[in-house]
Amino acid sequence: MSDSSGWSTSRERRPGVIPLRPLMLGEIVEGAVTTMRRYAGVVFGSAAVVALLSAVVYYAADLWVLDATSPAPVIDENAPPEVQLDQAVTQLQEALPQFGVLALITLVTQTFLSGLLTVVVGRAVLGQSVGVRGAWEELRPRLVTLLGLTLVVTLAVMVGTAFFIVPGVWLYALLSLATPALVLERGTLGTALRRSVALVQGAWWRVFGVLVTAVLVTWVVSYLIQWPFNLAIDPQAFERGYTPEELMLQELGGAVARTITVPFSAAVTALLYIDQRMRREKLADELARAARAE
Repeated sequence: MSDSSGWSTSRERRPGVIPLRPLMLGEIVEGAVTTMRRYAGVVFGSAAVVALLSAVVYYAADLWVLDATSPAPVIDENAPPEVQLDQAVTQLQEALPQFGVLALITLVTQTFLSGLLTVVVGRAVLGQSVGVRGAWEELRPRLVTLLGLTLVVTLAVMVGTAFFIVPGVWLYALLSLATPALVLERGTLGTALRRSVALVQGAWWRVFGVLVTAVLVTWVVSYLIQWPFNLAIDPQAFERGYTPEELMLQELGGAVARTITVPFSAAVTALLYIDQRMRREKLADELARAARAE
């Protein structure tokens, strides 16, 4: 039951997609799904455009940069150990440039989309509507800084992972709230990193648990979406080399999956950031006042 302003008449304040109090895991997930459903036009519209554009770039890279139509190098199981080692090194050397190309494409496309959807979540918490144009206008002044921030965080996690994995996992959670901090607080790169560290410290395991849950959900959903597309691809395609048609199916399946999973992941991260601020900085009261002022 609500009054004419849209506010709940119960004790719980909920002007938008989440109650304005510290959240449980289920409420963060529910809030992410509600945001995607309530703002489906801007969420899925922007996600689909970015996913399709990235799929075209991936496809072009597959054909003309990564040469995915050529047979992949294999390790001869009957060869002597030293020969197998040489073959494994060759595989790694050929895979690294491919990983670099794909990582660069992903960095640019997903950073833009995550930033845009963070703006949407910030408005959704207050129950405010926002279109693609409005979200873009809000994100645009910070887009270059956001790209730099994503690059710094990615490199830090990669370097940390190289040192027995654990440091990378630790940094992954510790810096996970930097993107929403930058977008919603409109600060600098360094400030966003410090804000993430401050918000996660003392709650690392909780933040990590929410992030892992989001990763597992997106992995399952992505697998189920891409499964029908993969059925149409020859299982031996990787060894013999993909045909252009198989590559197109593969990238189309990936685009459809990203249209669903990237918004969910971005929404969970943004809501986790807001939750940590409500727990530590009494942000709920500030959000309540902002929502009532609209």
